[in-house]
Amino acid sequence: MRLGNLFSFKNGLNKAKEFFGFGTPIVNYLDVFGSSVIRSANLQGRVSLSRAELKNFDVQKGDVFFTRTSETAEEIGIASVMFDEPTDTVFSGFVLRARPLNKRLNDGFKAYCFRSASVRKQITSKASYTTRALTNGRILSEVLLPLPSLPEQTAIATVLSEMDAELAALEARREKTRALKQGMMQELLTGRIRLPTSGFEEASTQPARTP
Repeated sequence: MRLGNLFSFKNGLNKAKEFFGFGTPIVNYLDVFGSSVIRSANLQGRVSLSRAELKNFDVQKGDVFFTRTSETAEEIGIASVMFDEPTDTVFSGFVLRARPLNKRLNDGFKAYCFRSASVRKQITSKASYTTRALTNGRILSEVLLPLPSLPEQTAIATVLSEMDAELAALEARREKTRALKQGMMQELLTGRIRLPTSGFEEASTQPARTP
């Protein structure tokens, strides 16, 4: 299915820098680039805007955001899904909003399908280049997406989510082990922990053997 049959696309809000840092939550480039899922509580950016701007650039649950521009094609068209119902939230001009036209895609499935190799290859190959790599709603509308049934989409999202949770747990264990190793190295190298040396001493008193 062409994305143009599933979404309408819109560019984000552009304002002078003095309007940023306070006011309404805003979905920024790094919010999209850093994770396949966006949650309202994690949004750090703020912008001061009018009621008309808030209405024109609003964010809703299930919206998909794509990075619009970057130094390299590999960093454009990265997608992330708004997973909860935000209150008075807008999105930056550095990203594109894809708003669902229908209910043919499961939100959990969206979080994975747009980052798949086949979709990413289409997006990067269609990118335009001036001084930077760019994508837009017209380009993204032509991208083809495999479209399983909704029950299968839910099953796919569940399996991949469980794998992500397992990977996160393994990563946490690795970091804990790494920290333990670093601590042990510090203790050993500073002499806070002394190891038995009798075996080394015995070895050093043995005469050297000649071939």
